[in-house]
Amino acid sequence: MNVAIDHRRMSLPLAFGAGRSHIVRLEPKLMKGTCGSVTAKVISTYNVVSLGAKANGRSDSKNAFLKAWNLACASTNPAIIYVPRGRYLIASAVTFAGQACKSKAITFKIDGTLVAPSSYNAIGNMEVWIKFHRVNHVTISGGTLDAQGSPLWACKSSRKTCPKGATSLGIYHSQNIVIKNLRSLNSQMFHILLYACNNAKIQGVSIVAPGQSPNTDGIHLTSSTGVTILNSKISTGDDCISIGPGNSNIWIEKVACGPGHGISIGSLGWDLQEPGVQNVTVKTTTFIGTQNGVRIKTWARRSNGFVKNVLFQHSTMVNVQNPIIIDANYCPNNKKCPNHVAGVKISNVVYEDVHGTSATRVAVKFDCTKGKPCSGIRLKDVNLKYGNRPAASSCSYVAGAVSGLRGFTSCL
Repeated sequence: MNVAIDHRRMSLPLAFGAGRSHIVRLEPKLMKGTCGSVTAKVISTYNVVSLGAKANGRSDSKNAFLKAWNLACASTNPAIIYVPRGRYLIASAVTFAGQACKSKAITFKIDGTLVAPSSYNAIGNMEVWIKFHRVNHVTISGGTLDAQGSPLWACKSSRKTCPKGATSLGIYHSQNIVIKNLRSLNSQMFHILLYACNNAKIQGVSIVAPGQSPNTDGIHLTSSTGVTILNSKISTGDDCISIGPGNSNIWIEKVACGPGHGISIGSLGWDLQEPGVQNVTVKTTTFIGTQNGVRIKTWARRSNGFVKNVLFQHSTMVNVQNPIIIDANYCPNNKKCPNHVAGVKISNVVYEDVHGTSATRVAVKFDCTKGKPCSGIRLKDVNLKYGNRPAASSCSYVAGAVSGLRGFTSCL
């Protein structure tokens, strides 16, 4: 009897209603001496509702999420942790640890919202609300994180004694991470933090907090390499993206920022022994009504840190206070500023096709230090205006070159 083999990929329906189910994908694999054979790829799936989570926003679902994580880790198959629609209270800080995981790939498929307690004290003294530690090949897909940070911001504005606040989502010492189509609302502190991570992609995220919310950086990177941030919209009260010490090979593209403090490298140079930042590309970005556009900020303290090989390209500024700024005398409260002559070394920074409007007359400001002047600063095809007039620029201890400038006078 002749049997025809259909070599198209086939999938069995995935039963998300079960606590654990399997999806079997049949893929053709041709073998020598045969007409063809089929290998099966099994994915284990764990539904947090079937493991005890409640979608009412009032019952603590932390243990159900941990059960799902432990089961996924123990699986020898790739695994999906599924979060159906609804609001799931995570009433205290939770850590998903990956050291003992057998699974080679785990995906959080989130259709619902993870919500923090309304009382800021529940997580306010913790470093991170939702933490992943030493994980590999983890994907967080979809869903919303609602940290309910406004009561803590109100406490801070009243100058009462308040907790520092928690980062909503922190990924630590991990590799091969994907965060896509996630929405983060009203974090107490940073929305998303990557610390000592390698090979991570953040794509299609939406980050929302009021312009007056303190220290609510959208995405903060520290000591990480190979990070890509794509197609995202960030509205917050601090830096939309902040790139701290020790980062390299960073690619940021198609990001809209506003309100917020812009996209910043820094702050850097607080410590004498500090790893530098290098190989950063920021392109096709839009800044609307932000405090800064593209910024490098460093403390004027003695430091062996550095910033080098940075490209800011294709940036649109709409009523931005400081469209282009290097602030090597960073001191946000202007109190006890260090004012040392030598700080972080800044070199080989290119600004290409930066255009739009400045909310202040000085649209380009390079404030570098005497002991370590900025070098290799290049402006190419920059067109910035202040109202209907050309914008101005300001330079201190900086050397570089310009070409194709329009709309403002360069001090380089």
